[in-house]
Amino acid sequence: MGPNTETPVPRAPEVPRPGAGALRVILWLIFLGVIYVYGWQVTQINLGELGRKAYLIRPLLRDLIRPDLVERRPRLQVADTGIGLDGATPPAPLQTGGSGRVTINPVTAKVGDPVSVAGEGFAPSRPAEVIWFDQSGVKVHLSKTSTDVSGRFQATVTVPNVIGTEHHVMVEVGLEGTTLGPSNALRLTLFRMVETVFLALMGTTMAVFLAVPLSFLGAKNLMARNPLGALIYYAVRTVFNIARSIEPLILATVFAVWVGIGPFAGVMALGIHSIASLGKLYSEQIESIDPGPIEAITATGASMLQVVRYAVVPQIVPPFIAFTIYRWDINVRMSTVIGFVGGGGIGFLLMQYINLLQWKQAATAVWAITLVVAAMDYFSAVVREKVV
Repeated sequence: MGPNTETPVPRAPEVPRPGAGALRVILWLIFLGVIYVYGWQVTQINLGELGRKAYLIRPLLRDLIRPDLVERRPRLQVADTGIGLDGATPPAPLQTGGSGRVTINPVTAKVGDPVSVAGEGFAPSRPAEVIWFDQSGVKVHLSKTSTDVSGRFQATVTVPNVIGTEHHVMVEVGLEGTTLGPSNALRLTLFRMVETVFLALMGTTMAVFLAVPLSFLGAKNLMARNPLGALIYYAVRTVFNIARSIEPLILATVFAVWVGIGPFAGVMALGIHSIASLGKLYSEQIESIDPGPIEAITATGASMLQVVRYAVVPQIVPPFIAFTIYRWDINVRMSTVIGFVGGGGIGFLLMQYINLLQWKQAATAVWAITLVVAAMDYFSAVVREKVV
């Protein structure tokens, strides 16, 4: 035997000490117990309150299953005219084609200013009411009067303390008899729900046009081939992360102050947040594509644009479409919340009903949100199945 041919003696495996595993489990359980006990105290959980204060929620639950859908109301002859606040252009009348006509003087005013309201062409000798109709769909009853034998009337009202700049002065003249039809809450809810869907659509569309080109700049497999490309990649990803970290509620609050309360603020809030979210999803999809076509086309001496056109785009179109539809679905749900801070849509109307404790009307809005969100979820799932 040659020198240094001594076979090393293998070390015996360490045998765990009896009870060591059980001790670790006990220590972990103690640690988790301390965490949850402290969390229980911090969050002030009191399950007994659920039973003791159940009477407070009963009216809401009762009205939730009987939303305000139809109502029997007096027959009315309605007409209106637009009025602008703080120098804004008066909007066009909402009621057209009727025999009644309303005029005001002046056509622009400020909160607290007197406004003269005159009407003609109404039913003679009937009670009339002057109503202020603001941008959110809320009515403020200002004055009661009556038409003369020729169907005319005149009244002076004061501009109420309202939000926004484009409003309507509406006149309702009561006729004989009653009619059964959709409630005012249902009509306002349907209008605001349509506004909510298109608010989400416009915000998503705006985001797609900006997120698609930015996603190529935020894809590491395309950009990190030279120092300049790597710098652009990290800059774009940083912007995505910062924009995604700002909640749409905060963005909606900022834009409501910037451009005013209404759906435009909601579109901007959803659009900015969707640019970052879609940009991140798009760029990660680009990074996960098959590198084979890229290497093959690059080996032919193709330029970067040609590589993107023939090797990248065919692989990303289906998932891009699926991500976009899914984001629209998310934005429809999110737009119902940003309305609470002035972003327009159904959320703005729901907030007013809740503040006024009008639970039946609030239930109408809640059911509309539920049905539309469920329909959008089904629609987006079907589209994603077909394109992916």
